[in-house]
Amino acid sequence: MASIATSLTRIRSTLPRGVELVAVSKFHPTEALLEAYEAGQRAFGESRIQELLAKIPMLPDDIRWHFIGHLQTNKVRALVATRRIALIESVDSERLLELIDKESDRADVTSRVLMQVHVAQEETKFGFLPEELLEYFKARRFENLRATHICGIMGMASNTDDTARISADFEAIADIKRQIEALCPDLRGFDILSMGMSDDYPLAIAAGSNLVRVGTAIFGARQY
Repeated sequence: MASIATSLTRIRSTLPRGVELVAVSKFHPTEALLEAYEAGQRAFGESRIQELLAKIPMLPDDIRWHFIGHLQTNKVRALVATRRIALIESVDSERLLELIDKESDRADVTSRVLMQVHVAQEETKFGFLPEELLEYFKARRFENLRATHICGIMGMASNTDDTARISADFEAIADIKRQIEALCPDLRGFDILSMGMSDDYPLAIAAGSNLVRVGTAIFGARQY
């Protein structure tokens, strides 16, 4: 296994200008994150609140933490209260969005979020159905938010070896973002398209992704 620094250098060499790399550090020890940090990585992705809360005080203050997992409603207050989350990438329901907004307003912070859209074949994956998400923006319900900024959308491709299917999923997600922009041309700061993981991020970038979430290719297999 190559060192974390070597893996980071290799992956960065494949990213076009303007594509941000989030190192998916869930299930990996703080020592591994520090090695990546010392190699220049600043954005890290975590998916479990307790693990994130344990890591934050042990690591440098300039890390940009992304929450990338399914966010349970009973964990929203603890996440917002850290005041350290750069982006919540996994808003998968209107109820969750409203709760994030309520807790952010209470904590006097502005939370930056992505709306997660579901196009993959697996029903186990979370997210808005495309028609639900488009209806939300068409009705301009985002105007009710007081302490939350929707920065774009996130999505995952089907878990398959069929690259044509993966590419089609990514194209569908990118098209949904374009449709939202057409529905709401006055949206500001709606510029993030988060797609792509270790196995498929080149296909995601080809479809327009400007934020990729890479874990295994950096840190190796998860350490549970």
